[in-house]
Amino acid sequence: MIGSILTWLADGAHWQGPDGIPTHLVEHLTYTLIAVGLGTVVALPLGLLIGHTGRGTFLVAGVTNAMRALPTFGLLVLFVLLLLPHVTTDLVYQGPGEAVLFLLAVPPILTNTYAGVQNVPPEVRDAAEGMGMTGPQVLLRVELPCALPLVLSGLRAAVLQCVATAIVLAYVSLGGFGRYIVDGQQQRDFPQMASGALLVALLALVADGLFVLLARLVVSPGVSGRAVRASRPGHARALARARGRFHPARSLTDARP
Repeated sequence: MIGSILTWLADGAHWQGPDGIPTHLVEHLTYTLIAVGLGTVVALPLGLLIGHTGRGTFLVAGVTNAMRALPTFGLLVLFVLLLLPHVTTDLVYQGPGEAVLFLLAVPPILTNTYAGVQNVPPEVRDAAEGMGMTGPQVLLRVELPCALPLVLSGLRAAVLQCVATAIVLAYVSLGGFGRYIVDGQQQRDFPQMASGALLVALLALVADGLFVLLARLVVSPGVSGRAVRASRPGHARALARARGRFHPARSLTDARP
């Protein structure tokens, strides 16, 4: 099977035309980015507001858990069947497809954003308010930077879930890498099916790696802990020098200045 997958991927015909890998890659990324973008627009401000004010926590505890339990494939088919008699354009498939991915993207973004803001130490908020900051200033200049690691973690989870789930859109005539899995199943072309699954897995790994790099670029070293780790060698050298200047076995009068 591994040899068959490599042969299928190495075939130049699978890298050209409307059914080529680059075309389906763009489609897969488009579905994912639209859903995550809409989810971010809705869930990020809501999570910041709930975490800052402490009001509406039932949305995080109840609604997001209910959204996670929704059957994605079942909802997709239901939405298409409901719209099919009324819509004659491609939106009859694209709209429900983006809707189910949007429902997947909202819970991790909302939950992580709320948790990140809620876990900011109270003394940090008190210090910011003591400096004369208003509520919005405390939220944007203090709480959001401190919550950024968890916010990015929520975005990362949303992207990975949408990348993995976007394959079901191929069952309602949409594109993406799921096209290889669905078509391969119908044609009994198992190398094509396995290659489609491998491409989805590789795309998820690349997206995960990009979020790791993004976190290193935008998260403050003091928040991420990199500054503490970087200072440890210096602390060790200073401690060694101190021990050399003052040995525990010597008395205070014998210690060199």
